[in-house]
Amino acid sequence: MGLEVRDLCVERGGVPVLMGVSFDLPPGKALILRGPNGAGKTTLLRTLAGLQPALSGAVTGGEDLIAYASHSDGLKAMLTVSENLAFWADVFGQRDVTTALHAFSLEPLRDRLAGTLSAGQKRRLGLARMLVTGRPVWMLDEPTVSLDKDAVRQFATVVAGHLASGGSALIATHIDLGLEAEVLDISPLRAQPDARAGASDEAFL
Repeated sequence: MGLEVRDLCVERGGVPVLMGVSFDLPPGKALILRGPNGAGKTTLLRTLAGLQPALSGAVTGGEDLIAYASHSDGLKAMLTVSENLAFWADVFGQRDVTTALHAFSLEPLRDRLAGTLSAGQKRRLGLARMLVTGRPVWMLDEPTVSLDKDAVRQFATVVAGHLASGGSALIATHIDLGLEAEVLDISPLRAQPDARAGASDEAFL
């Protein structure tokens, strides 16, 4: 089952940010979110992931289908790489972390504490969590930050495999990942500013 979004209006700090967002994300497909910084990509992803309510509109495809990777890597510094993956696998009712370790070349680091990893290694570990969720709909917010070129290709390969197995992906990125994907530019969907505008963006990005 995919995701259907109809006439969604999302807000940040009580102020409408995007209005009239509509798209389909069927199994096996990827959709790339584009738009300038601060346009509302993160706010849209957080809303779709169920982390904040929408002002209006409808989303078909429950939150139990979605795995969300935000700007934060979501790691526990005092757990090892394999322990971090095992923790998230347990949260989502999964067990095997071997595939995730292999997919992001983390086997040599499996016994390293997450807090001792480089920024790029932490990012790879954070993305590897997606593979232990068992969720079909991936939502990724600027997933290639801190990744070198080889790791970006590695990530794109993982996403392509997810799509080939019937999963789907909604990715906010300015990078060309080489994926066959439609693009949704949210710039035309930005809400008009009004007198209530003035809430700080930084707290929500």
